[in-house]
Amino acid sequence: METVSTWKAHGGTQGVYSHASSATGTDMTFAVYVPPHEKGAKLPVLWYLSGLTCTHANVMEKGEYRAACAQHGIILVAPDTSPRGDEVPDEDGYDFGKGAGFYLDATEEPWRKHYKMRTYVEEELPSVVADIFPADMSRQSIMGHSMGGHGALTIGLRDGGETFRSVSAFSPICAPITVPWGQKAFTKYLGTDESAWQEYDAAALLAAGKRHPHLKIDQGMDDQFLEEQLQTGLFRDACTELDQPLELGLHPGYDHSYYFISTFMADHVAWHAEKLS
Repeated sequence: METVSTWKAHGGTQGVYSHASSATGTDMTFAVYVPPHEKGAKLPVLWYLSGLTCTHANVMEKGEYRAACAQHGIILVAPDTSPRGDEVPDEDGYDFGKGAGFYLDATEEPWRKHYKMRTYVEEELPSVVADIFPADMSRQSIMGHSMGGHGALTIGLRDGGETFRSVSAFSPICAPITVPWGQKAFTKYLGTDESAWQEYDAAALLAAGKRHPHLKIDQGMDDQFLEEQLQTGLFRDACTELDQPLELGLHPGYDHSYYFISTFMADHVAWHAEKLS
């Protein structure tokens, strides 16, 4: 692993790191904030999955999580959203290819070789974090924004609370099977058999019986993608019908941006901290 850069922040260390990934077959970059702590201490880990067009840098530079992570003694890990490199296939447009990995393992050509973000996030990167950082991997939670909110919800629901004690999301894509972003990505990455899409759709996972004890969503009501792409209401109704506990915050005047995320980031960190104690 290569250390790309480090900075002192709120008494801890914000770093950016790069390593050769066996899952994606590329070099992958990720960010880690380690709060101040006693020598030899092991700290809980909070994963943050970013959205379409983003890298690790978006939340690192605009998410305003470090003060809260320092206060609660939580490591925050922010992976990239897709494989990168000249050898990685791509398409024009922001909602597919590089920057749009959808936290799945692609099965279709030419995407299947490199687009293995599910394996990368669920298996490979946690092993790297456990080896390098003072992480207590028995205490993990996960959160994300937009496409990353979709990733957090689906990973968390499939896991059922065994690995990730709590799951939260800002403006998640809640039912990607039903919306243009998801339909485009799933068709290309996974093929036309929609049965293969089910495990990457939070609403479909609920219908299939998956549950998690601690789910939280915050959604801006002036979000430009709310009606066409996110389907928060559909997911809320499914949770109500299927007895899935959900803490849902609806916030008038807020949009899809990091102005919204940064406003409520400390609340999410504190909520996860309670479950990670």
